[in-house]
Amino acid sequence: MEFIQWLASNLFGTPAIMLGIIVLVGLLLQKKSASQLIGGTLKAVIGFLIIGAGSGIIVGALVVFEPMWKEVFGLETSSLGEFMGEGAFTSEYGSAITLAMTIGFLINVLLARFTRFKFIYLTGHMMFWTTTIFAGVVVHEAGAVPFWPLVIFLSIIMGIYWTLQPAITQPYMRKITGNDNIALGHTSASVALLAAWAGKWLGNKENDSEKIELPKGLEFLRDSNVITALTMGILFFVGALVVSFKGTEGSEALIAQAGEQSFIVYSLIQAFTFAAGIAVVLMGVRMFIGEIVPAFKGIATKIVPGAKPALDAPVVFPYAPNAVILGFLGAFVGALLWLVVIGNTVAYIFVPTMIVLFFHGATAGVFGNATGGVRGALLGGFITSTVVAWGQFIMVRFLIASTIPDTAMWAADSDMFILGPIIRLLSGLFF
Repeated sequence: MEFIQWLASNLFGTPAIMLGIIVLVGLLLQKKSASQLIGGTLKAVIGFLIIGAGSGIIVGALVVFEPMWKEVFGLETSSLGEFMGEGAFTSEYGSAITLAMTIGFLINVLLARFTRFKFIYLTGHMMFWTTTIFAGVVVHEAGAVPFWPLVIFLSIIMGIYWTLQPAITQPYMRKITGNDNIALGHTSASVALLAAWAGKWLGNKENDSEKIELPKGLEFLRDSNVITALTMGILFFVGALVVSFKGTEGSEALIAQAGEQSFIVYSLIQAFTFAAGIAVVLMGVRMFIGEIVPAFKGIATKIVPGAKPALDAPVVFPYAPNAVILGFLGAFVGALLWLVVIGNTVAYIFVPTMIVLFFHGATAGVFGNATGGVRGALLGGFITSTVVAWGQFIMVRFLIASTIPDTAMWAADSDMFILGPIIRLLSGLFF
């Protein structure tokens, strides 16, 4: 058991290692030369780590962006009452979660091998958080669940989810990428699907976000890096301007982060840092995909014939960079709307986690653009904010209140919010 848990922690807990091993196995099965083995494996690992580094840059900027806009609207985090908290929960159920991840992944591989759903889920950090949140739902509903029943229940649920989720989104992935080489393996799948459907019925496919015609004087806007920097620059500037004149304790604490520098200038630097993070992510995606797709052919041929890798959300960003920003804008505006509506209807202060809103809104934006152009991308972002806002309220208040609502507020994602009630129903039946 200790050896299995060590493997699970070090394999799934370090996604770059897991993916590097997968690329290595794929190249070995194709009998590549030593030079190709070393080069391909290391480039895949480096590419993945570049994606992580870019995501870290984005998160660092959003860490300033989120409290800034909470201060603009004078919001405070909701009172959660009595609960276990992530530390106590992980201490008690961490081993079951890790083992359930391992067995669930093996179930995913077996289902891919023996069914027509040929997708292998490779987004390690999402595997961990989804399993953790669902474990919290089960324990909240059923109380102290024994180790093995909890492991078996979670393993089956996760194995099926990791197999079917990429299959359901694949028709739209083919439309986005123009091929059938990779799949989406991410908890934004539900809002991505809703965005694609909304774009189809309410959007205009001909008005593709990547084909917007601009006057000659505005041709610089064709560069996605420039669009990102300008958009985020405006949002950061407006937020910083309001905070600078509020004079509250919270605003003073934010301004203090800038040190001797003007807070407005500091905020603009964060906006441009965000844009730099997007550029880094896109570079890493291209490098990573360039290695894992050909290497995965070895696995698809020898172990799981026809298998496709289901990968993290940023793999779709290079196909529609403008839609990425439109999706985030739609999500951001929607989040501000739901802040007011939810606060004044059910007395819950929605905590708009900008990291979730960006990655999920951006993914939904790309899917919405594929079927409905600019309007579809914006709708995708708004749908994301709607699912995240109301999903957070329902999960924190009703599905996970006694276990890890603190974690659900920042680590729970769109799919978890939608599947959470189903997991609660099943755990009530089985336990």
